Amino acid sequence: QVQLAESGGGLVQAGGSLRLSCTASRITFRFNVMGWYRQAPGNQRELVASITNGGATNYADSVKGRFTISKDNADNTLYLQMNSLKPEDTAVYYCNIVRGNFFAPWGQGTQVTVSS
Repeated sequence: QVQLAESGGGLVQAGGSLRLSCTASRITFRFNVMGWYRQAPGNQRELVASITNGGATNYADSVKGRFTISKDNADNTLYLQMNSLKPEDTAVYYCNIVRGNFFAPWGQGTQVTVSS
């Protein structure tokens, strides 16, 4: 069974940085488009960054220029480098496949809290 695991979240002040990591069983990141999603309290889960099989990246307008998605195919690890964090970035962050309406089972996510 697929199992996604996110880590690296924490409590930071506005303007600070965090680096999130994601690993998975039964998903090879080299052969899938992967993305970072986030869900703030009372809001829908949204895709904030994605990276294609070949390494092309896309970002939501809200994080463009501040977040960087990357992956290490050798270790099958997905990363999200988050800089210049804002209070509105506060959310639980998840990783998953980006494949239309298909998703692997969601992991627990990692909490990111940005104080003002």
